[in-house]
Amino acid sequence: MTLWFRSYWDEADLWFYFEVDGDGWVSRQVELLGPAGTPITAASLEEWQHAQVMGRLSQYAGTYGSTAEIPIQEWEGYDPHPLTRTEFEAVWTRARRHLEELR
Repeated sequence: MTLWFRSYWDEADLWFYFEVDGDGWVSRQVELLGPAGTPITAASLEEWQHAQVMGRLSQYAGTYGSTAEIPIQEWEGYDPHPLTRTEFEAVWTRARRHLEELR
């Protein structure tokens, strides 16, 4: 079962948005910085893995960033706020558009 949620890290004024698969791995991740919510990450694990196989990982990561490297069961100190798929998709779309414009 796929879950969507967000979590705030106040030390960095950063919102994390996650799409997580049934095993607890992040399949897509968005990071929004500061009061303006400026996108700094909008990464897909599937795309990241494909870029790695194709030898284009540094280009992908330079544009979109990366997803969390451990499953959520191993995370500490986060306070998840549930999202709907529609809410996540709206943030994802806006973040991707912003990061692609910066290329």
